[in-house]
Amino acid sequence: MFGNIHEECGVFGIYAKETGDVVAQTYLGLYALQHRGQESCGIVVNDDGVFSHHKGLGLVNQVFDKEKIEALGKGKIAIGHVRYSTTGKPNVSNAQPLVVRHIKGHMALAHNGNLTNARNLREEFELKGMIFQSTNDTEAISYTITQERLTAPSIEEAVNQAMYKIKGAYSLLVMSPKKLIAARDPNGFKPLQLGELPDGSYVFSSESCAFDSIGATLVRDLKPGEIVVVDDSGIRSITDHCGSKGDMCVFEYVYFARPDSVLEGSSVHMARIKAGEYLWQEHPVDADVVIGVPDSGLDAALGFAQAGGIPYGIGFVKNRYIGRTFIQPSQAERTNSVKIKLNAISSTVKDKRVVMVDDSIVRGTTSARIVKLLRDAGAKEVHVRISCPPFVAPCYFGTDIDSKEHLIACRMNNQEICKFIGADSLGYLSIENVRKLAPNSKCNFCTGCFDEKYPIEVPKDMPKDKFETKISEKENS
Repeated sequence: MFGNIHEECGVFGIYAKETGDVVAQTYLGLYALQHRGQESCGIVVNDDGVFSHHKGLGLVNQVFDKEKIEALGKGKIAIGHVRYSTTGKPNVSNAQPLVVRHIKGHMALAHNGNLTNARNLREEFELKGMIFQSTNDTEAISYTITQERLTAPSIEEAVNQAMYKIKGAYSLLVMSPKKLIAARDPNGFKPLQLGELPDGSYVFSSESCAFDSIGATLVRDLKPGEIVVVDDSGIRSITDHCGSKGDMCVFEYVYFARPDSVLEGSSVHMARIKAGEYLWQEHPVDADVVIGVPDSGLDAALGFAQAGGIPYGIGFVKNRYIGRTFIQPSQAERTNSVKIKLNAISSTVKDKRVVMVDDSIVRGTTSARIVKLLRDAGAKEVHVRISCPPFVAPCYFGTDIDSKEHLIACRMNNQEICKFIGADSLGYLSIENVRKLAPNSKCNFCTGCFDEKYPIEVPKDMPKDKFETKISEKENS
């Protein structure tokens, strides 16, 4: 799906047995997580308590080259981050990891998610005279932890106490001079996993695909609310905030995660295949070929084709040199921008009844352009199938699902949307079946953007666009 929903963020961290090339390993981990955000990235390395860091705007291989990686030097601990902003403007001050120098020492943080009480925390700290250098939630988390560290006996206990005050979604990596700490919010909205290298070094990542990139194996997912601490004495867990089965964002399986990842015990690839199978059961259609919109629509299209006994074809060519969050040209050129990223293969669709499977429809304009690509390539019919339910509510937990006024499903019924995008028919996956995409998973799922039933309280005093604008409005003044 192009041009509508943006990724979350990706975090990666390593605690090595011995001082070594942890920067290079973190670079490879971030490269594997690049799909989760292409706005900015960064790495912080810890060499016996001395922190070195580099971050910038752009893709991992644009921000880091051989010289920059070598300049960071060797170390025993490192954390990294790839970012797409849902709160905070796209500038280098919002790039992560965040490095903090406080009275008890250095600390670095990398965070995926959104706090629902970030605005209140910022106001509280600003009234105490604290100065914010960025507009992202991570700085509010850092102030909360450093405040608790003044009285807490250890950095992990400061994180533990901070988790009573920060609300919302966060998968968090915290690096101190001696320790690497991973923490997941009590609802487990965002994935966070523990891996291990053959030499016994420990690794944390948003997705298991990053473990594969450095030869590590997936040990397990962190439990919702769990804090895992690694230092010279080994690895240990703090479970004061555990107890909930969790409500991970179901869109991880639909769109965010890489298909070769395994989250909460379930294969992302197989979840998308199952989405296509359910789509066929709910919305069968007579057709000559099934195609998917790259990338996350491909597996669902295969599942639809297999379930319906319809040939599966490659209907689009994607420009691989453009990221998923490709910066659009000027407003006047946006109508044609989809052609820069995607083009239809006429020999697959010409004079055929085509089923086009995509992961979602947000505003509808991108879907309309893609359907037109197929029409222009000679498709006789275009039947659109969407591997998630319609978006009817914003997300407050780190996914860039807009306010209701911008969601097409809040303004039009199914028939009207079908006409708007120029399709012959339109079918969405039901909420009931989207919850069944990962039957082996160890968690429940958040479907708040589909049914407005959020697992926790969300800001009701203002819509999402005002909620996020309020956080960064001072930067604009």
